[in-house]
Amino acid sequence: MIKRAEQPIYSPEFRKRRALNWLTLGFTYAAMYMGRYNLSFANKSLSDEYGWDKTQIGAIITAALTIYGFSAMFNGPIADRIGGRKAMLIGSIGTVIFNLLFGLGAYLKFFGTGTLLITYFASVWSLNSYFQSYSALALIKVNAGWFKVNERGVFSAIFGSMIQSGRALIFIIGGWAITVLPWQWVFFIPAAIVAVMSFMTFLFVQNIPPDAGLPPLDTDDATSGDTGKIDFKYVFKKVISNPIAITIAIAEFCTGFVRHGFEQWFPRYMQEYQQLALDSPVFQKGALGVVLAGIAGAFIAGFSSDWLFQSRRTPVAFIGYMLIIFSLSVIWMAPSINLVIVAFISNSLGISMVHSMLSGTASMDFGGQRAAATATGMFDGMQYIGGATVGIGVGWLLDNFGWGAWSPSMIGFAVIGALLMIKLWNAKPKPRAVKQ
Repeated sequence: MIKRAEQPIYSPEFRKRRALNWLTLGFTYAAMYMGRYNLSFANKSLSDEYGWDKTQIGAIITAALTIYGFSAMFNGPIADRIGGRKAMLIGSIGTVIFNLLFGLGAYLKFFGTGTLLITYFASVWSLNSYFQSYSALALIKVNAGWFKVNERGVFSAIFGSMIQSGRALIFIIGGWAITVLPWQWVFFIPAAIVAVMSFMTFLFVQNIPPDAGLPPLDTDDATSGDTGKIDFKYVFKKVISNPIAITIAIAEFCTGFVRHGFEQWFPRYMQEYQQLALDSPVFQKGALGVVLAGIAGAFIAGFSSDWLFQSRRTPVAFIGYMLIIFSLSVIWMAPSINLVIVAFISNSLGISMVHSMLSGTASMDFGGQRAAATATGMFDGMQYIGGATVGIGVGWLLDNFGWGAWSPSMIGFAVIGALLMIKLWNAKPKPRAVKQ
């Protein structure tokens, strides 16, 4: 019988204050998700209005994801130094500004419809991505100071479900708004919601328990017991030169290609290949299923990691990769719209399991409370750099070979990720206190 690790006991005051902290952070991050994935719903509308092909739309996606990837790696050490609260405020305020500016691009008629306008949209969306890159760093940096290792899997599941609520909102609001309103409202609405949550973050979030007037918490992670200065030399030793962290980062590059290849293009796949309107009942049910599967994936991954695999993250990620491979194979064959939607849902389940375990939880474990943002930046950054190739790359592929090439382009990356998880099957962080 598998024995679950003993859970820590906290005072009612600690639990209430921690709940306020993570609820506010979780919903702020969910709102920022709305301001990140809204472009996929405007994808076809931009092509229809300006006459752009998929490669040109893909250029905007590639520019933004590339900036996100490198920014996450660069901003990780910054977030470790300034703290997660400030990092989240910087990211959320920037998200508000550049979502508004992207929507306002609809009124720049003097730019024409050619290179100048594409450059404007690509630049604005890249700047949005720069500020979005602070969000995961900030969230995980703060949470690493409030949760011990043996409870992080479960709480990552809760956070994962909250984050998916942001996807749910943009799937519902995006599909509706793009049908009944001008496309720019798909950017204005998330900007307003993020603005509200940014103010809530300012009011309620604190970096660590002592900042909220509570006793310090020993988190039992990779930096537990460390007291040295947090500088580049420190985070390099703890994260950037760590072979386990490097292997996870390579796996996350593969995850990025699969995740963004799916999420950035599947609404357009449904519109063009399956001939479904984004406000149709079939699409809405499928989109809801994708979101619910993302929530379920986070919970399955979190609980099974802590309860079945003794807080090891990589076995759960392996299962997620295998589910992705199966799902993409079904989509490739596309036997019927019903089976394709089921495969979309199972693919979302697998992606959520991998993402919540690697970027969401392993980053806290192997970066530790003091270097969590750096580890997150490394993992999440590599994921988005992998995802950057799905912009121009997948756009060109679709323009030249059609939707039949979409799923096969992603399967190989999922296979590589699964093999890397086998290599790290037993990897767990070791606190300083137990090192010889």
